[in-house]
Amino acid sequence: MDFSGKTVIVTGSTRGIGKAVAARFAELGANVMVCGTTSKVHDVVDELRSKGYSAAGFVGDMADPDNAQALIDSTVEVFGGLDVLVNNAGITRDKLLIRMEDEDWDAVMDINLKSAFLLTRAAVKVMMKKKKGTIINMTSVVGIMGNISQANYAASKAGLIGFTKSVAKEYARRGITCNAIAPGFIETEMTGSLPEEVKDNYIRNIPLGRPGTTSEVADLAVFLASDGAQYITGQVINIDGGLCM
Repeated sequence: MDFSGKTVIVTGSTRGIGKAVAARFAELGANVMVCGTTSKVHDVVDELRSKGYSAAGFVGDMADPDNAQALIDSTVEVFGGLDVLVNNAGITRDKLLIRMEDEDWDAVMDINLKSAFLLTRAAVKVMMKKKKGTIINMTSVVGIMGNISQANYAASKAGLIGFTKSVAKEYARRGITCNAIAPGFIETEMTGSLPEEVKDNYIRNIPLGRPGTTSEVADLAVFLASDGAQYITGQVINIDGGLCM
């Protein structure tokens, strides 16, 4: 796959799945806009540029409407257009429902779901002009299965699935595809900090018997953005080793 001349935004791309997705697009020739809420954005941009890749960065909270619009505008200004939007930014605030504060619910909904709405709304205006574009939303198997202590996270990810299907139907005639990726237990910094007994319990429930890798998720993302996937839209593709089926 060759993404030379294409421009890709990946939110939440300073670590984990987002960073892997950004790196894979860059390796394949895309102009990549790295996005996050900390100065680590600049570190990732420097890392990509040191390898000869085309990258720029934007620091800001994408749940803020002004920041979301500014990210789209900045991307078009720097790279001349926008072809792919990967809504990957996400947080967790895990608590039992009875102990969950309003702020825990609102923060997760804002970052995981509202940011995808704001960015997609701004992005489709650019994509419609060329009658082509790809939107990929990073949901989770938790949005399908639910999970103890993750009512807010599961709700946000389930909402993202409904959002994906609605956008796919609304913009198919405009040449824009919209799909969701639902990772299962993936090896990241976040999962790496879990106690061994918790990780072992997850793995026991995975038919393939191992966690996934960020590289495998990145491979799926670039495929969904490639010309080979132009007849795929409105789908939720699990990448979970068979955990949810």
